[in-house]
Amino acid sequence: MAFTFYKTKKLRFIFIVYWFLLLYIVAALVWWFIALNTLNHQMAEYEAAQLVKDAPGYFESMQKILAIEKRKTAQYAGEGAVFFLLILAGAVFIFRAVRRQFRQNLEQQNFIMAITHELKTPVAVTKLNLETLQKRKLQESQQQKLIQNTIQEANRLNDLCNNILLSSQIEAGGYSITTESVHLSELATACTQDFITRYPARKIIASIQNDLFIQGDPLMLQMAINNLIDNALKYSPKEMTVLITLQNSENNISLSVSDEGKGLDENEKKKIFTKYYRVGNKATKGAKGTGLGLYLTQKIAKQHGARVFVKNNIPTGSIFTIAFNSY
Repeated sequence: MAFTFYKTKKLRFIFIVYWFLLLYIVAALVWWFIALNTLNHQMAEYEAAQLVKDAPGYFESMQKILAIEKRKTAQYAGEGAVFFLLILAGAVFIFRAVRRQFRQNLEQQNFIMAITHELKTPVAVTKLNLETLQKRKLQESQQQKLIQNTIQEANRLNDLCNNILLSSQIEAGGYSITTESVHLSELATACTQDFITRYPARKIIASIQNDLFIQGDPLMLQMAINNLIDNALKYSPKEMTVLITLQNSENNISLSVSDEGKGLDENEKKKIFTKYYRVGNKATKGAKGTGLGLYLTQKIAKQHGARVFVKNNIPTGSIFTIAFNSY
């Protein structure tokens, strides 16, 4: 709490200094314009005072002095306007860059908090289960339940590590997909069955059309499907149904994951595929997650020439869809 207050106070001080310097520069620019224009006017008055009113060409000389004064005033105004626009453009650029950097730092801090929580939970559960198996003599059914729970947490930890690793590789441009013929029907069925095994108390239903193939990277496609299913399970009540649908229609193969949660408003639909973004609370409260799942799903979809989008589920919830081009 004290650290957050310190950062807020520091950020406020930086912005105060920034606006002070900007206003000082603008004020100095205005002052120099007024000073130069005043000097220009005084020089014109001085030159006009040197003229003899009854001398031939007095009127033409006076008009020339006034024209020069007017031209210099316009020159000072034009140069001042250009400098002002350059200063304004630079100020806006710097302000946005600094604000974006602070926002990224905040998102990274929230991500670190979330990832720490996500890593500690499966490790703690696994350790507790193993200690229980070691210290107590349990019935076979109880042992199997603990083992199954430990495997579930290990799978969750593995998925989390894969997401982090793939995210880093994609950002660094170090991951290139391997293209091969993928039996998408079998892959979607295997992913669904894995979640049914991991979450036996949840209502997970699959409606998968047989023998659908696409060209792609099976590992990345598996991760994308897992992320969508995992996201649906996180943000929907435990008693509600999660539906996985795979079908081919109008030369497009679409994989959809529907949930019956609270759904998303239009503003959040534009943000959910952003890296580190989490619906609602961005810290570790609320649903578990790191804000990488949908971000990676979108990246994977783009690398496969597909698109991912979300729409409302009727009467409540969301439907996430990956639309592939069929071959």
